[in-house]
Amino acid sequence: MKQHVRNWAAASLLCIGAAAAGMANAATHTTILTGAKEVPANSSPGIGAAAITFDPAAHVLELGVAFAGLLGQSTAAHIHCCTADPGDGLAGAITPSLTGFPLGVATGAYSHTFDTSLAATWNPLFLSAHGGTTAGAEAAFFAGLNAGTAYLNIHSMAAPDGEIRGFFAPVRAVPEPASFAMLGLGVPAVLLLARRRKTGAT
Repeated sequence: MKQHVRNWAAASLLCIGAAAAGMANAATHTTILTGAKEVPANSSPGIGAAAITFDPAAHVLELGVAFAGLLGQSTAAHIHCCTADPGDGLAGAITPSLTGFPLGVATGAYSHTFDTSLAATWNPLFLSAHGGTTAGAEAAFFAGLNAGTAYLNIHSMAAPDGEIRGFFAPVRAVPEPASFAMLGLGVPAVLLLARRRKTGAT
């Protein structure tokens, strides 16, 4: 159990690191991922947290994700945009399956920095739908993030179309250092409770 706690603590710091990145023109957005937010909704005990910081002027997108308690082993994860309807499960993936995302696990952590000036960063369909340029894709995704129409979901063997999902919402203010410390305690606690709930049900 101590190793699980250490893993969750490390995962939360990845999310905090993404949210706290000091890019001058960046916007930071966060989300909690659950099965209830999937389309169709499911009863997965899995839970996740994600933070994304995007600076289109610098062509830098930083993403941190932590997740635990999936019913099935992870098979893929994507960022999607843009849909105004939270009940729409068909918003286009803006990225290919996330580079280096942990696969074949029920609990994991992920951190990656994307160069959004590279065409390979983007799903070709999303790129072509926005003028065929990375600048067009960047502008569309940035607008989607700020409008609350972008989400992240994690697929698993138990739910091939997506087991947990969450829409990104903007962080309105940069927390004080003490708030980051509380978040560092809070995310592992949430994941620990999810793990205990799953263990108690078996």
